[in-house]
Amino acid sequence: METGIGKDRGAASSAAWAVTGLALRQTWRGAVVVIAFTALMSAVAVGAHRSAVASPSDAAALAALAGNPAIRTLFGEPVALHDAGGFAVWRTGTALSVLLAVWGLLAATRITRGEEDAGRWDVLLAGRVPVGNVVARHLATLVVWALVAGVAAFAGLVAAGAAAGGAMAHATGLALCGVFFASVGALMSQVFAARPAASGAAVAVLGVGMLLKMVGDGIAGLEWLRWFTAFGMAALARPYDGDHMGPLAVLGTVCVLLAVAAVAAAGRRDVRGGLLPSSSGRAPRRVLLGSVRAFAVRRLLRPLAAWSTGIGAYYFLIGVLAVSMTAFLAANPRFAELAAQAGFGGLVTVEGYVATLFALLAVPVGAFAAVRLAGLAQDETSRRLTLLFAQPVTRVRVLTAEVAAAVGGAVVLTTVAGLATWAGTRAVGAGLGLLAALSGAWNVLPVVFLCLGTGALALAWAPRAVTVAGCVPAAGGFLLKVFADTWGWPAWIGRMSPFTHLTAVPDVPAGRAAAMVMTVVGVLAVVVGAAGYRRRDLRV
Repeated sequence: METGIGKDRGAASSAAWAVTGLALRQTWRGAVVVIAFTALMSAVAVGAHRSAVASPSDAAALAALAGNPAIRTLFGEPVALHDAGGFAVWRTGTALSVLLAVWGLLAATRITRGEEDAGRWDVLLAGRVPVGNVVARHLATLVVWALVAGVAAFAGLVAAGAAAGGAMAHATGLALCGVFFASVGALMSQVFAARPAASGAAVAVLGVGMLLKMVGDGIAGLEWLRWFTAFGMAALARPYDGDHMGPLAVLGTVCVLLAVAAVAAAGRRDVRGGLLPSSSGRAPRRVLLGSVRAFAVRRLLRPLAAWSTGIGAYYFLIGVLAVSMTAFLAANPRFAELAAQAGFGGLVTVEGYVATLFALLAVPVGAFAAVRLAGLAQDETSRRLTLLFAQPVTRVRVLTAEVAAAVGGAVVLTTVAGLATWAGTRAVGAGLGLLAALSGAWNVLPVVFLCLGTGALALAWAPRAVTVAGCVPAAGGFLLKVFADTWGWPAWIGRMSPFTHLTAVPDVPAGRAAAMVMTVVGVLAVVVGAAGYRRRDLRV
């Protein structure tokens, strides 16, 4: 009897560790990229401090940042800018915390609710490991990755010469932001019975949290709002300016409560179900189900609405802050010089300012396009396309429909950004014309076409890497340009970035030749990718 019980316990323990190994296998690639990027950006920002404070006048100009509401709203409260570590935290803290948050929540919904939706947990949950244990082990894996990312940020700061005390506070805040949103993603995966709903709810939590931090940073008297968001509590630690651990202790407690709630919720629901019942009794909605092209549009509508809301809100804020930012830069020319060294000139005029911010638009819109193609790869892996391809419907036709829908979505997103920027500048009397705003936003579309091209190539030969490959022209190209301009790399390296060939519209006329070349390259890449996709076997 005892021997049998011992064997059962050993088998259950072995199965549980196998679940942990599965979670590691599903997340290690993305985690390695995020961790390496976190360490690199932290170290680079410390090195950039030397050029930012080359003289006493530079230090005085940096001190003026703390009093400018526009700077505080967009980039966070500047703290301890006299210190290389404090400067690095201000320059990269918000971006890295958002990176860890987005990766954590999307990974959580993908490896929990996504796997369960696809039916790959059916046999697993029929075995010795209960669903609560499975969720707990997947979440624990993401927590470990977030903590390793924090260690990487600490190592990058210290290796570059920053003090260890502030680096510890900053790294802890970054790691806890990753843990918080991984826990949110896991909890939403138990509440909702479908991955899109879970991901959408988690992203909504992220968006509201970021908005609360921006308002708390930019408006005097509303600083208390930062206590209601993970980003705000991480900032309240004030690395290199006191290193307050109280807010981080509160954030850590909230993370533990969320993780416990996610595991507890997993044990209270049915397999493939959620705490909130699905609306199975509603009438069927047959809109946009008549063809492959119509269905591609149908699948696009909900995520497009969410992305449009976020991008529109951000670029409306950009427009509202146009007058304040340009006036600040005109009064502090050293910052305009530093921006020009990094490849962003013309910031002292409204047209130059919005042109610089429109260049950033290529990153989220390119990511949107890449994610749409990655969804097609996921549908193939989940076998949702098997019966479709058994019909007289070719893969090229399906891919063409998805690419066309993604292009339409990109046009909508850039148009929303242009309209929102124009509305914001009009509200403050900045004098930016509607056509100028729209042309500046549409100027990034050739980079988006490159993202679609690389995503299609990955779909044909590396389906697991569609998202990463699709983001390379936008995110990778932008970072390459910034690094090449900041560190004075050879000109041929900078020319490898598509952003080098984008003109600053509406500050200067559009460069039609370069835009045409990038568009043609993107289209050709889609054609080659479609040919490869048609010839390879289906993934199962």
